[in-house]
Amino acid sequence: MIGLFIALISGALMSIQGVFNTEVTKQTAPWITNSFVQLTGFMVCVAIYLCTERKNMGVQALLRVDHKYMLLGGVIGAFITFTVIKSMATLGPAKAALLIVVAQVVVAYLIEVFGMFGVEKVEFQWSKLIGLAVAVAGIVIFKWEH
Repeated sequence: MIGLFIALISGALMSIQGVFNTEVTKQTAPWITNSFVQLTGFMVCVAIYLCTERKNMGVQALLRVDHKYMLLGGVIGAFITFTVIKSMATLGPAKAALLIVVAQVVVAYLIEVFGMFGVEKVEFQWSKLIGLAVAVAGIVIFKWEH
């Protein structure tokens, strides 16, 4: 139950952040906004680390990560921020969020089915494919102009 609650908060925060970043970009530029977002996020993370995890684990633990490509999350995060800003600016927050979420579900399911990036492999299920098709149909209905 806690996972469901956290996921709902995450989705809400992503939508709010996307709108904030898009509005800031209207007054600045995409990469300066992105830089500010990543910098302020970094500062919050460092502060929380210093208050909570510093005694348990040092930053050097990053050097022991098995697959070094997994450390590219920050790089990917910069492009996520940029693409969210651009998609919300061109499509609007609701349409952009809908497409983003469906893309997340499709890619996440492919990662699970193929067992990519160390994720436990799951069997393909037609019911999940049908669910994805319903989500895509939802996009078509949502985009439908009257």
